[in-house]
Amino acid sequence: MRVMGEGLRFPEGPVMLKDGAGVAVVELASGAITAVDFDGNKREIASTAGSPNGLAWGPDGMLYVCNNGGLNWVEKDGLLRAHGQADDYIGGQIQRVDPSTGDVTLLYDRVGDHRLSGPNDIVFPPQGSPSDGGFWFTDIGKNRPRDRDMGGVYWATTDGSRIIEAAYPVVGGANGIGLSPDGRTLYVAETETARIWAWDIQGPGVLRKEPWPSPHGGRMVCQLPGFTRLDSLAMTAAGNIVVAALFSSTVTTVSPDGEILDALPVPDAMPTNICFGGDDMSTAYITLSTTGRLIEMPWREPGEPLPYG
Repeated sequence: MRVMGEGLRFPEGPVMLKDGAGVAVVELASGAITAVDFDGNKREIASTAGSPNGLAWGPDGMLYVCNNGGLNWVEKDGLLRAHGQADDYIGGQIQRVDPSTGDVTLLYDRVGDHRLSGPNDIVFPPQGSPSDGGFWFTDIGKNRPRDRDMGGVYWATTDGSRIIEAAYPVVGGANGIGLSPDGRTLYVAETETARIWAWDIQGPGVLRKEPWPSPHGGRMVCQLPGFTRLDSLAMTAAGNIVVAALFSSTVTTVSPDGEILDALPVPDAMPTNICFGGDDMSTAYITLSTTGRLIEMPWREPGEPLPYG
């Protein structure tokens, strides 16, 4: 592992920069989208307010952002961690950011009569796949001292005109989201239960549902053992799911059949996300959030190229 960037305020949502000069991350605790080059230099792309959480390139060259609305923070012994809904919470939002100007546009803050709570992670489908024409995102919900919101899975268009609640409720919080290489299967990591769920995609915002007792129509792929919680995920070219596991301090690879293939230890209690890059897509960029670092390392298999990344 090589530390590529440090001094970041709870980094997440890594994506490769379009010019290949580094990686863009969100900084949840500072409300910023930040570019980190391969020498560790940082520059601010945009300030989003609230707490940007997930990031993806769209078909128009814009960055699409899941903003969870804001979190309170605890900083102790050199470690930074979130602590419930922010006192100045602005509500969950999906935003579009122009990387050349830093301009931020609000696309969605509700689905029907229901406010978004804590949008978390986002993915665009491959072109020509069943749900092409929009993007999928998760809402993890929000924790408060005596209650919490439940999470869900959503599909929306990039022009702000249409949003669909595709799966609800994900009681333990819908976090990481990814698509099989053919764009026909949607995967979601549920944080509190350490479960990975899958749905077959039938169309834009339409998922084939399993019958009860599935709480939301998904089929369970895998549940990681031990004291762990799941954060965000990425997909490999072979269709494997690579998920960041909190507290067990691993980045774990799971096959589509639910077999745990590998669990790579990393030096942080909260590895939160991973993306792939390099000429052969075999370099991993992983956010280590409580210590504020972005690390780079060779990976055991190539990652799946993102359609607009």
